[in-house]
Amino acid sequence: MKVLFLSPGYPPEMPFFVRGLAAAGAEVVGVGDSPAEALPPMAREGLSGYLRLGHLWDEERTAAAVRGWAGARGVERVECLWEPGMFLAARLREALGVPGMTVAETVPFRDKESMKQVLDAAGIRTPRHARARTEAEIRAAAERTGWPLVVKPIAGAGSADTHRADGPADLERVLPLVRHVEEVSVEEFIDGEEYTFDTICSGGKVLYFNHSWYRPRPLLARTREWESPQTLALRDVDAPRLLPGRAMGMKVLEALRFRDGFTHMEWFLKADGEAVFGEIGGRPPGARSTDIMNFACDFDSWAAWGEAAVKGRIDQPIRRRYNAAIICKRASGQGRIRRIEGLDRILSSFGEWVVAVELLPVGAERRDWRKTLLSDGWVMVRHPDLGATMEMADRVGTDLRLVAG
Repeated sequence: MKVLFLSPGYPPEMPFFVRGLAAAGAEVVGVGDSPAEALPPMAREGLSGYLRLGHLWDEERTAAAVRGWAGARGVERVECLWEPGMFLAARLREALGVPGMTVAETVPFRDKESMKQVLDAAGIRTPRHARARTEAEIRAAAERTGWPLVVKPIAGAGSADTHRADGPADLERVLPLVRHVEEVSVEEFIDGEEYTFDTICSGGKVLYFNHSWYRPRPLLARTREWESPQTLALRDVDAPRLLPGRAMGMKVLEALRFRDGFTHMEWFLKADGEAVFGEIGGRPPGARSTDIMNFACDFDSWAAWGEAAVKGRIDQPIRRRYNAAIICKRASGQGRIRRIEGLDRILSSFGEWVVAVELLPVGAERRDWRKTLLSDGWVMVRHPDLGATMEMADRVGTDLRLVAG
């Protein structure tokens, strides 16, 4: 199989997916806007050809340029695992006449309002919602949706530019914060725990799935600078509290006619046990969530996706041995990192259960915590017991400190 991979060098996880395709037996060619020599070594090693286009995001010009180049190489599939490139990938499939998601099929994965309309028609519980472009439309939508509510980009990813409003006065505070967003979704605020349902599919069949738990929910973590947000991949995916979300996620895949690739879904579990669907992306989860999925199963999700894409199956065993968590750290103070406190004590206390650490070094400029999910670094832990995993994750949150000044 000959596969065109869009943007093989960015985001940082993409070279792993290129490697996964090549390891599964695909001949992979890449199209991107970076110079070939600037691609990460893993991406270069997995590619048999590369086309650099300075106008990559001009869909018409890129489709015209790629048609002849990829056609001459006999490309049979187009893959893109970066959300901003999904429409371009769909255009390239249509231009090359290869199977996969079309532009029309991609719309619900990039437009939250269209997605919820499809799911509403299928009888899947979603928050009350409305589309809005102007401040007047947002105010009108808010009156129909009710309070509290959330305002977020129609085509957003993660919780960026997402704001809660508890009443009309609070909404006036939010409106200036979303003026730069062309179109928003105004949605009922769902009070509950937030989980994921992540899948790798082939031929309409789920070959692998993962449930993660956000601690705390991302909207809350986005408002408290002192927080150390956690994403925790759960070992016991058959726990009763997760089953309603998984059943709902399977219905979502059916309603959206998703057949091949990675998906990342988010859903809420209310205190009364009701499951409410949040949103879906036709891509893997971000913020190093594929790493914790791997650590939870001693598994290679990048290779598994490549096997599913090329062979229609996953060859490696899936053994759910651990709960695994990433804890993102935000420095206190402003400026450059001056010291790191508590890391030695954490490593000594938890030993082998700390599986990865990546913190900004002393002297590095602290990042803007509002613009990056991974903040100023992260620690990953895992353990067979959920309580032990949560205790370690919480200790990392409280005892590890990055101090800037």
